[in-house]
Amino acid sequence: QVQLAESGGDSVQAGGSLRLSCTASGQIPRRLSMGWFRQAPGKEREGVAAFYGGGLSTFHADSVKGRFTISQDNAKNTVYLEMNSLKVEDTAMYYCAAGSMVAVPDLALEYNYWGQGTQVTVSS
Repeated sequence: QVQLAESGGDSVQAGGSLRLSCTASGQIPRRLSMGWFRQAPGKEREGVAAFYGGGLSTFHADSVKGRFTISQDNAKNTVYLEMNSLKVEDTAMYYCAAGSMVAVPDLALEYNYWGQGTQVTVSS
C-alpha cells in the first residue's frame, strides 16, 4: 500500500502562485508514476500534470501549460506542482495520485492510490 500526503493548498488572488507538495510513503514500487488531478464543484476530475511511464515522461494539461510545472524529488518520494499566474478557473480540490502502471497520465483509472486532496481557491 502507498499513502499520499498533500499540502500547499491555499486561497490566493488571481495572478498569484502556489506550490503543492505530495509525499508518498509505505510500500513504494520501484517505478511509481505520480501526478495531480483537480476537481471543481459540479465538474469531472481533470488530470493536471504527471510523471508517468514509471516517472520517465511528463504530462501537463493544455489548460495549465506555461503556468504549472510538475517536478519531483526522488530521494524524498515527493512531487511538487508549481502553479503560477493562477486564474479563478483554477479553483478546485487538487488531488495527488500514484500508480505503478500508468500509461495514460490524465486518466484517473490508471492510478491506484489517491491523497485526500488540498483546496486551491483563486479569487478575482
